[in-house]
Amino acid sequence: MNAVLPRFLKSAYRKEPIVSALLTIGVIDALIGGLDDSWSLFTFGLATAGIGFVFKLWRMQQRPSLPEEPVAQYYLPPQSSTAPLPILKVPKKKPRH
Repeated sequence: MNAVLPRFLKSAYRKEPIVSALLTIGVIDALIGGLDDSWSLFTFGLATAGIGFVFKLWRMQQRPSLPEEPVAQYYLPPQSSTAPLPILKVPKKKPRH
């Protein structure tokens, strides 16, 4: 078995567990119904897989769009980069015993 397929399935189940479960149930039911000449199970499997696929499309449309370019936030004004930083003097305290 190809090593890419298990990774793909794991990532799909982690991202969309409900959709992945519906698609898996639908495909398995359709396979069993098609091979066993049970048309009701085949139809149920196709319907379940179709509902899962439509649900995934609906979820993809519900995701908010990403902003085009994030705006940089500066904490210091541009003039401060040319000025030297002040020297900090820390008063020495005598340790307490």
